[in-house]
Amino acid sequence: MWDAPTVLLAEDDPDDILITRIVFKKARLANRLQVVRDGEQAIAYLKGEGRYANRIVYPVPMLMLLDLNMPKVNGFEVLEWLKGLPEAERVPVAVLTSSDHDPYAQRAFELGADSYLAKPPNEHELLALVHRLSAYWMIVPRSSELQPA
Repeated sequence: MWDAPTVLLAEDDPDDILITRIVFKKARLANRLQVVRDGEQAIAYLKGEGRYANRIVYPVPMLMLLDLNMPKVNGFEVLEWLKGLPEAERVPVAVLTSSDHDPYAQRAFELGADSYLAKPPNEHELLALVHRLSAYWMIVPRSSELQPA
């Protein structure tokens, strides 16, 4: 059976995690959403270490949605770690922030973020954002007609 690529959500807020899961279902995306709750877990997931060593269960994501303000290791530190990887191993990162006027946007881009997006204030606007992400990053919609190439 063909599986769509995984999207990794690095987010510590349980409400944001729940809303994102709901919106992924409403958007009818076939992509599996894996969640890590701090930057330390994000790096472990990307390295495939510890509980994330099984790449069948925890595959390398095709996109990471990264919150900057997380415990243990913040989003900037995750970006710095990613920047040190060879280009072939780098996962695209869309940074999620609480404001579209965030003063840290430039720093995130300097560290290699591919997108910088304001977290929408409600489920409806988050759904619209997920549809834009889907179109831009080629996230796979669910369809009974999808077949492996």
